[in-house]
Amino acid sequence: MSITTTTHLNFRGTARQALEFYQTVFGGVVATMTYGDFGMPAEAADASKVVFGRLESDNGFRIMAFDVPGGGSADNRPQAGMTRREHGMTFTDQTFFQSLQAQSLDELSAYWEALAEGGEVIEPLAASPWSAGFGMVTDRFGVTWVLDVQSEED
Repeated sequence: MSITTTTHLNFRGTARQALEFYQTVFGGVVATMTYGDFGMPAEAADASKVVFGRLESDNGFRIMAFDVPGGGSADNRPQAGMTRREHGMTFTDQTFFQSLQAQSLDELSAYWEALAEGGEVIEPLAASPWSAGFGMVTDRFGVTWVLDVQSEED
């Protein structure tokens, strides 16, 4: 028996934009359905927002997303929490980070550059005691990513 887990991100009106952004980073196919597709009247404020969104790519990347009903608009993005690094320690009030491992520093660097564009670097991508490359970045949609090169033991 096997199982699959997929991160399901909750947004406040930016789920479609986030999925499209992640598609530019990871490739793959985006599928979305709106509240209107499920019967919400077209004139309702949330009718065009994403109730079900998924991105799947051939390289194994999968993520899901939706817009919390009544949760504002793309111009009113709430803080997902704050994360900072000081003296080698991570301080945060976020409930999770999204982890991304790559086989090589070159591969990881490409993802890093894309996710960091318009985001906030928490820990610059650099060699660490456990990895040829490690870094943390909060992307433009408020998702904090922990990126590292997979060790040979993994």
